[in-house]
Amino acid sequence: MTGYGAAFDWARGHVEAGRLPTAVLGVATAEGIVALDAFGATDGRPAQVDDPFWLFSITKVLTGLTAARAIERGFLTTETPLTDAIPGFGATRPADDVVRLRHLVSHTAGIPEPPLDPAGGLGDALRTPGRDFAAGTASRYSTVAFEGVVELLRHTAGWEWDADISAWSAGLGGAGFTLDPAAGPHTVVDAEGCGIDMARLARVRNAGAGMIGTAGDLLALGSALLRIGQGERDGVVQPETLAMMRRPLTGDIPRLDPYPVSAGQDWGFTFNLRTRAPGLIDQDVYGHAGWAGTEFWVHPTAGVAYVLLTNQGVRTGVDADRLDNAVVAAR
Repeated sequence: MTGYGAAFDWARGHVEAGRLPTAVLGVATAEGIVALDAFGATDGRPAQVDDPFWLFSITKVLTGLTAARAIERGFLTTETPLTDAIPGFGATRPADDVVRLRHLVSHTAGIPEPPLDPAGGLGDALRTPGRDFAAGTASRYSTVAFEGVVELLRHTAGWEWDADISAWSAGLGGAGFTLDPAAGPHTVVDAEGCGIDMARLARVRNAGAGMIGTAGDLLALGSALLRIGQGERDGVVQPETLAMMRRPLTGDIPRLDPYPVSAGQDWGFTFNLRTRAPGLIDQDVYGHAGWAGTEFWVHPTAGVAYVLLTNQGVRTGVDADRLDNAVVAAR
């Protein structure tokens, strides 16, 4: 843990204070994992460094990488309209209000948002008539939009999104991402109290929130992305594709709750780009967080990526910006 003591003290301290039930924290460079430890327990199950956790919205990055791979192969562009896959989509919208792939991946599609685990399934929720706003005119965080990404992948490339994630992640050396709760992820301790049915979430195979993985899986991905950013070719995506994914797609359009302008982020191609985050030492950062406290961030200039896995949705007194700064400023 040499050099990252402050970051691991942050994680250990939140567990010991009862603000987090568990914390698996890991740091990687382009060469691989340089620090990894686990703290706490879930209902008597001690956290181990190789334990799986529900990733929630980190799933969006994995789905985004699969969509970017389809773009590389000529199946899609960022301008491909959702109506290519769902001809009747948006029938109640004005003719000039066209939802395209770039809107789906940047939270600008204006599709009304259902719960994470809709009883009728995500496909039905995606097709529900109506809109929140015209595509591209505002940004409101959306998970159902990623079902649209799945539909486009299936229609244009013939890919099942989770199968492609399994295929490319297997080459990174991790255990592999999965939708199957039989992998044994730590229980999300307050999911039921927050109205989330985890069994139903697993059944709907949510492309924006359903994946399960380990710290090792994400650290292997983080290392790979750092190498791609340094010019490595023939990785998960090509350097030019990663650069495309990191281009802001939201600009100065209004940010609607739960991510107001003060959060300091732009949305790229599924990546959260915290280029204006006031609390960060290093704003050259991209990645994503997940509802139960999961964090996955890549700092290209600093040359590090880090992962925090935990399992509690409501985390009073936990400021992840402090962890980010402790990782970046490690000495």
